[in-house]
Amino acid sequence: MKYISVLKTAALASSMCLSLGAMASTPDPDPEPTPGGECVSSSFINSTNLSRTGASGPYSVSTKNVSNWAADGFGDGTIFYSNAAFNDCGQMPGIAVVPGFVSEEESIKWWGERLASWGFVVITINTVTGLDQPISRAGQLDAALDHILGDSTVGGMIQSNNLGAIGWSMGGGGSIYLGNTRSDVKAIIPQAPWFASTIGSDKPALFIGCELDAIAPTNLHVNDFYRETGSGWFAPAVPKAKIEINNGTHWCANTGLGNEGLLGKAGISWMKRFLSNDNRFDQFTCGQENYGSDWSVSDYDHDDC
Repeated sequence: MKYISVLKTAALASSMCLSLGAMASTPDPDPEPTPGGECVSSSFINSTNLSRTGASGPYSVSTKNVSNWAADGFGDGTIFYSNAAFNDCGQMPGIAVVPGFVSEEESIKWWGERLASWGFVVITINTVTGLDQPISRAGQLDAALDHILGDSTVGGMIQSNNLGAIGWSMGGGGSIYLGNTRSDVKAIIPQAPWFASTIGSDKPALFIGCELDAIAPTNLHVNDFYRETGSGWFAPAVPKAKIEINNGTHWCANTGLGNEGLLGKAGISWMKRFLSNDNRFDQFTCGQENYGSDWSVSDYDHDDC
């Protein structure tokens, strides 16, 4: 893992929830699109297409860089979006993705084009410093979501009350924390999440664990967070699932580590079901898809979904 090369001031590192629209020369999309058809044709929704890596969905993906100076409350990043998806789907959910301790955007960047090609607007980010803790990373996910909502290119494409968060390691802990504190975040995917205390999610959560994780051991982090989600006598039921990668280290869900096919299938389906409310993806979530039968999965569980 490499250290983040660009550091910001301490004041910026502590900022939470500030919003600044990025300056861009690309013209605004039509703010009131007339959908031209289904958002992802039913004939395209199958295990083969969902398991393909890269921009595996039916929509071509464009990118827009967010410079260190344009970013307010996070390091910098990349926005992934599809004009074709906007034409078909109308406004879409927005998702922010953050890396882990002393790690860079590249480690989680694979989520960007993968999700965007299925009808999401996604921003993957670097943090202000590599040393930022989970609650700081939650604030930076928060700022990144505000950024895309105010962005001149993609802001009009996004359902402002229908957002998601993904994070790895300390970023995974941050994604849980953000989901519990920001009401318009409706679904999360913590991957190999780390948090200093046991924390559960009050939003639909797909937990990704790595069997041989020595940094965020599954029995102390993923399993506890999963168990805490929706627990307690008066806690509301929360849809949740847990996939543990067989023989996986702390990096098992990262870019180029060989698990993007399976995890992308599960992650796309989770976000389509719980952000887009698209029941056609039920067949690939929870009990309708037995991820535990895959040789690369050492543990699979689900509840309340």
